[in-house]
Amino acid sequence: MLQRSLVVLKPDTVGRSIVGEIISRFERAGIRIAGVKMMHPNKDFYHHHYENIGKMISRRGQKPFDVTVKMMQTGPVIAIVLEGVEVVELVRKLVGTTEPKSALPGTIRGDFAHMSFNYADKQNI
Repeated sequence: MLQRSLVVLKPDTVGRSIVGEIISRFERAGIRIAGVKMMHPNKDFYHHHYENIGKMISRRGQKPFDVTVKMMQTGPVIAIVLEGVEVVELVRKLVGTTEPKSALPGTIRGDFAHMSFNYADKQNI
């Protein structure tokens, strides 16, 4: 089944100049890029993305949500719409588990992000 998936590359991804590497990983997996846009979303966008879709407040609480939204508003993000057969599952596999420290090597989070939720919570980041 042909599907679409939204991926939002965070401000630190843009700042670390690894956007191209991440996009290349999706392309090498045979995923088509249906659209790309650099943007500065507002809090309503993030509420929809992290709570309506991801249930972040429901799962982790208001404080982690607030910290995440604050961090996401520190700079531009890159929104990418990916398209392909069963692409939602494939994107999840390529990106890795939500907690970076638990993500396997070879996944995007496993290779580029290593912070635990516990550390981030203690540092308010």
